Amino acid sequence: MNDLKPYAVFAETVSSGSMSAAARRLGMSPSAVSQTIRALEQQAGVTLLHRSTRKLTLTEAGARCYPHCLRLLEAANAAGDSLLHARDAPSGELRVAAPVGFGAHIAPALAPVLAAWPQLRLRLLVDDAMIDLVEARVDIAVRAGQLPDSRWIARRLCQFEVILCAAPAYLERHGMPESPQALMDHHWLGSMREANEPKGDDRAPSMELDLRQGALHDNVRVDLRIVSNNQLSLQQMCEQGMGLARLGHADVHPALERGLLVRVLPHWQLAALPVAAMTPRRDGDPAKVKVALDALQRHFAALPGTRPA
Repeated sequence: MNDLKPYAVFAETVSSGSMSAAARRLGMSPSAVSQTIRALEQQAGVTLLHRSTRKLTLTEAGARCYPHCLRLLEAANAAGDSLLHARDAPSGELRVAAPVGFGAHIAPALAPVLAAWPQLRLRLLVDDAMIDLVEARVDIAVRAGQLPDSRWIARRLCQFEVILCAAPAYLERHGMPESPQALMDHHWLGSMREANEPKGDDRAPSMELDLRQGALHDNVRVDLRIVSNNQLSLQQMCEQGMGLARLGHADVHPALERGLLVRVLPHWQLAALPVAAMTPRRDGDPAKVKVALDALQRHFAALPGTRPA
């Protein structure tokens, strides 16, 4: 494709009425504008402008060419405006991916953003499976745990405090564990991601619990009676009294407040779960991504049961 810049320079010169005025608007020198138009005339083999010391006049060829060049200039300006709009004003579709357990946090975090920017739409992809972020054209992916190496940029949101929970009905039947070692005598629920699968079907999968209380440290391996790939399902089954579970404090805070769950061994701590928002590596995030990232960071930092990133 031929260089389109000379046509835009020609259109700007005619619109401005002089080469010096066009030069100011284009950020060029008057001599550069003159040389650009002369080169275009030489390339086309026709004269586009009659030049005098007082004004510029279009030739017949220039008059025929000018409307096309003007549309080209208007299209270029519109393209530039659209890029500025994408940079400065959140609009279009924002695609966010998050695990199922985080779906309840995304809505309240982004509700103020959607209320403030009516031109912005949200497509929320909630899935515990690691979806292909590139294929799904995701703008922001909220991820928990250790992040795999990738070409994406991770922005730390917070750390989820992880706690042991059980339903009151379960504790009435089986008793409250009083020490880390007593945890091995209970039924356990765990995610497939943290389960250690045995060889063969004769043994149950297991899960390791690394517990600390000040200078004390205890590592316990417990057998899993129920395993699921869905964290929300694990919480629901825990609330139904089907066993103990390791859950995010921020996720179960409402259930603790309502008495649906009870914290087990509250003086012992588990390793916190880092939470991050991942975005594609690019020179500059559009406005919709910037405002969404800021909103997510504010929301997650204010959740109960979280620590600073």
